Amino acid sequence: MSALSETIAAQGDLLDAVLGADVHAGADRLDGACRLWFVGTGTSQHAAELGAWMFRVGEREVHAVSGAEFAWRAEPLGPDDAVVVISHTGETAFAQRARREALGSGARVVSITGQGCGWPEAVETVARERSETYTASYSAALVVLARLAAQVGASSFAATDLAALPDRVRTAAREGGALLGSPPERLLVLTGAGPAAVTAREGALKLREAARLPAEGYEAEYLLHGSAVPLGPGDALLAIQPADDRFGLVAAVGEAAAGAGVAVHTVHEPPGLDPVLAQIPLTVRLQALASRLADERGVDPDTVITGSWAADALWRAGA
Repeated sequence: MSALSETIAAQGDLLDAVLGADVHAGADRLDGACRLWFVGTGTSQHAAELGAWMFRVGEREVHAVSGAEFAWRAEPLGPDDAVVVISHTGETAFAQRARREALGSGARVVSITGQGCGWPEAVETVARERSETYTASYSAALVVLARLAAQVGASSFAATDLAALPDRVRTAAREGGALLGSPPERLLVLTGAGPAAVTAREGALKLREAARLPAEGYEAEYLLHGSAVPLGPGDALLAIQPADDRFGLVAAVGEAAAGAGVAVHTVHEPPGLDPVLAQIPLTVRLQALASRLADERGVDPDTVITGSWAADALWRAGA
């Protein structure tokens, strides 16, 4: 059994613990900030994007950017700015740079890391993952972000929504592997609207990392405007939570894809959960699918970055 599959199965219990973590100091630093920056790289960038969705209530100016974009922008920061740096290991070069520059600017800084990272301002979540396909650290970071949003009155979801997450994640981990039969011959496309567009990108990333499967994630409107053109027989589409798309575009894109010969499937989380928080169990469903396909394809989902892609110069760029 892979470390990935074991971690996915354990996520419900891990989130139970994260729901009890102390986030008061972080919430105090965020409260009253006029401008919020959520910064991360890779999977952590997707967490940053959903973090921005969670803080959508109120008059704060909210931005979600990659660590590299944050560095390139060199935005002047001050005490009215709050920067949330998300990095599971604390070793990502641009995350380190973003944190260093934010601290040096006098901005309010809150980090979300794995356990043992050693950043004094950090809310620590779970132990360092044994698999390079990160799963639990992502869902745990999202729970911390949701709790921070609730603490500062920036969210629209209720405490009961947060309490429901561990059991929903347990169900998602059990059921997600059955989302798709055999992978398509050519390309698997994931699409969603609103916060589900972030889940489409994160799900595609997990499928590429774990199962080495050609997969791409798109916001539904972006997919429609040209990116869907080459799709046809031999491809498959995963439509994420079309029922939550108030404009109906995700369902309409699915119908058009089926008309072009694409095999269309739906990723669905039962109703009753805030649409942003629903992205946590939805993502776990896609993680479970990626793990199952990795096993079937005979690839190692725990060792992902190899060969020339592991060159130290690549990973230290920006430091």
